[in-house]
Amino acid sequence: MASKRGKQTVRDMFLSMMVITALAGVIYIFVPHDDKADPVRAVDYRVELATARRAAPYPVAAPAGLSKEWKPTSVSYEGQAGAGWHLGFLDPDGKYVAVEQSTSPAKKYVSEVSQDARNTGRTREVAGEAWQHWEGPKYDALVLHAEGVTTVVTGSASTERLTEMAAALKTVS
Repeated sequence: MASKRGKQTVRDMFLSMMVITALAGVIYIFVPHDDKADPVRAVDYRVELATARRAAPYPVAAPAGLSKEWKPTSVSYEGQAGAGWHLGFLDPDGKYVAVEQSTSPAKKYVSEVSQDARNTGRTREVAGEAWQHWEGPKYDALVLHAEGVTTVVTGSASTERLTEMAAALKTVS
């Protein structure tokens, strides 16, 4: 008798598993999912930009006139030590580009935000200003020193894309 009950229990468990598997398959088929969807969500940085422009001790830079193919992905402003502004993007090629500004000591700050890039000694003319060209193992950077603030355009994107971002930067809305 115990043997018959054991066989029935195993059969019931097997049937239950079949029903659950079939139900999961039906749910998977009918629930929409897009495997090709871009997992990176764009952020709206307008509020943070307005706040940073009111609070920062320097003119905060943000791009104007970039194509919609540039996707803003991150934004932050830290008003304490170093008064740092960060605005991250994916460029039209899917590479990372960030705009970084701070009142921190320039050499240490640039190395930090560019992930150990080093000054090449070369400059690049962008919108009438000479930006230093830095190169690194992970990110390259364009660096502009102004009174009381260092602006860095850095990332895994090409120098041409970094230049495009630097050229688009404006300090007024």
